Amino acid sequence: MSAIGHSPPRPDGFAKASGAAVYADDLALPGTWFGATVRSAHPHARVVAVRFAAELAPEGAFCLTAADLPGPNGVQLIDDSWPVLAAGRVRHVGEPVALVAAPTRLGARQAAAAVEVETEPLPAVTTLAEAAAADVPPLAECALVAGDVDAAFAAAPVVVEGSWESGHQEHVYIETNAVTAWWEDDGGVVVHGSMQCPYYVHKALVHAFGLPAERVRVQASTVGGGFGGKEDFPSLIGIHAALLSRAAGRPVRLAYDRHEDVIGTTKRHPAVIRHRTAAAEDGTLLAIEIDLVMDGGAYRTLSPVVLSRGVLHATGPYRCPNVRVRGRVLATHTAPNGAFRGFGAPQTQLAMERQIDLLARRVGLDPLEIRRRNAVRAGDRLPTGQVLDESTSALECLERAAARTGFAERWRRIEAERAARPTGAADGDGAPLPGLGLSLYFHGAGFTGSGERRMESPVGARLLADGRVEVLTAMTDMGQGCAAVFPQIAAAAGGLGEDGVLFAPPDTARVPDSGPTVASRTTMIVGATIARAVAALAERVRAWWAAERGGIWTIEDGHLRFGDGVEGERVPFPDAARAFLAAGGDGEIVERHRPPDWQRFDEETYQGAAYPAFGWGCDVVEVAVDPDTLSVTAVAATAVCEVGRALHPVLCAGQIEGGTLQAIGWATCEEVKLDGGRYLNDRLATYVIPTALDAPRVTVELLERPWEGGPFGAKGVGELPMDGGAPAVAQAIENATGVAVTAIPATPERLWAAREAGRRVEPFAAAAERARPEAVA
Repeated sequence: MSAIGHSPPRPDGFAKASGAAVYADDLALPGTWFGATVRSAHPHARVVAVRFAAELAPEGAFCLTAADLPGPNGVQLIDDSWPVLAAGRVRHVGEPVALVAAPTRLGARQAAAAVEVETEPLPAVTTLAEAAAADVPPLAECALVAGDVDAAFAAAPVVVEGSWESGHQEHVYIETNAVTAWWEDDGGVVVHGSMQCPYYVHKALVHAFGLPAERVRVQASTVGGGFGGKEDFPSLIGIHAALLSRAAGRPVRLAYDRHEDVIGTTKRHPAVIRHRTAAAEDGTLLAIEIDLVMDGGAYRTLSPVVLSRGVLHATGPYRCPNVRVRGRVLATHTAPNGAFRGFGAPQTQLAMERQIDLLARRVGLDPLEIRRRNAVRAGDRLPTGQVLDESTSALECLERAAARTGFAERWRRIEAERAARPTGAADGDGAPLPGLGLSLYFHGAGFTGSGERRMESPVGARLLADGRVEVLTAMTDMGQGCAAVFPQIAAAAGGLGEDGVLFAPPDTARVPDSGPTVASRTTMIVGATIARAVAALAERVRAWWAAERGGIWTIEDGHLRFGDGVEGERVPFPDAARAFLAAGGDGEIVERHRPPDWQRFDEETYQGAAYPAFGWGCDVVEVAVDPDTLSVTAVAATAVCEVGRALHPVLCAGQIEGGTLQAIGWATCEEVKLDGGRYLNDRLATYVIPTALDAPRVTVELLERPWEGGPFGAKGVGELPMDGGAPAVAQAIENATGVAVTAIPATPERLWAAREAGRRVEPFAAAAERARPEAVA
């Protein structure tokens, strides 16, 4: 275990930093042609005809439409309702209508320009409000009920209501979507590209082309970021490239530029979340009622799993005996929305944290105290009925973050300074207004409910001829660092040196389907299975060696050691492994994920243990708000996160830093503007994300409470930090300005409109005096 808890260099770091890494668009294949996509210009229209003027395109260029599909016109994901190519009707701007290919990139663009799509526009529903008014069947729905909600509200002395909104968010991975496809002489197809989930693409190709699984091969290249955006979409672009290659009789590459990637790919689901909360006079939660509506875009894609996670996290890390949550995803004539870091939980926990802040002012408590009173403890029961284990750390994270930042004193001081400004006076003297905000959050790691049990996530380990151990898994490193952490896990579990472990590239012809690289499951679920597989294989070699040589042998630091290993014999593990193979030993093993026996979940009633473990966190964000323009600058952020055990502390902290910055960007500046279903800011010149100059100082504290189900105690951490930054920013803006924040991103325009409309929050001292005059006195 010497490798665990240390931070060795990333094995892929130098190649990525130096430019030597081979990304999807770097693959060199002789004779490769290039593809392009012809897209809809309307949010909703009937396709009358598609015409290709071959004389205007390069020689040999061709065009494909839905009529050329060899199989069903659907991308197999949760279902196949997402069309490969529009047939008869388009349902969003940018929907693929036709594909072209030519010998060069420029030629492909010229071929696309030679395609005419004749359409008849139809009425379009392009906003969530319009979709709700249309009263059409939802793309997905689910509900969660616990206790007697109606009775609790009827008896409650305090009831508050709030409505909270969040918008789209673009993934902005560094590398855009790109794949290359080619067909083998035996009639099989190979797709190589940037993706999170090779077996998702494999499944979609099998479905689209009607091929046996063994005739479809999917290879993940070096991946330049994903954040969930390369979970679903590579299946579509992979089918497109394979269609073009089939028609061209040669490899074909599809590589999007940034503009095309923005208009054509999935985003975070916008949401409108209405809360009604019942509480005792001291702020203790009695009942929560939530109505969650998300914008799914034109097609279902991954909306059901996004909604499910949103509903399950909707009450936040708080104890409440009576809960009713209703969730729906509605269709609009906009590009489909899909998975994005946190997928559903950031939206609903933003709303819950905002509702807690609203309740706090109603009962005269500060943000820290109301969370102290309501945060879950070990042994508490979530609305699903799941009993929380001893690693539950909401309160510990809360107290550590508050102590590190001096939150309570600083927050109250800023409230008092704001209250002292004369009513109607300009905010301050032109100097930036400081503000401080706090949020408490949690995130379930792994697939929801029975997903992990159904998948089983097999991992292979085998001895190579040189005595090293090769590990076979479908996990991709998209920047999160599994290329570094998996060798740590394998080496520590087997007693091997890290140079004695080799990982096979994610290739469906070589590795088993150990599941997708999503849902904070990579280290916790697959890493634990890797540990068992390597440990079992190493033990097989050790036991054979001991039987052959006699005596007691152990494995440590890449060696078999006799006796205490000090004066006894030491044999390099590869030497013993080669001897084991030469003697006819079985050098291959497959391990499958073993969910805890107690983890059972009813996906109809939403009762049971939804997740095997939860990560916990608390953020404190400091902002500066310009009093004239109301522009918001994040100055500093402190994130205290309980992660089980940090196997590689540098990468673990890096995940939290990156997720926190993404959340702050979502809260402040990342606004997707649409007009009639068309993106107005569809490139990085106009879609604003935080740059290095905008990033606040981020301080991360890792709390460790090892969880017995994870490898060496680790929990999943990738999604967790996305849940806390936005509500902390919103609270900080209110602390600085008094302007009520009910929707994000909190752009200057939104804040200005709220201030002009008189939407303000009451200063803390006044709220406390009104709610509890005797306590103030």
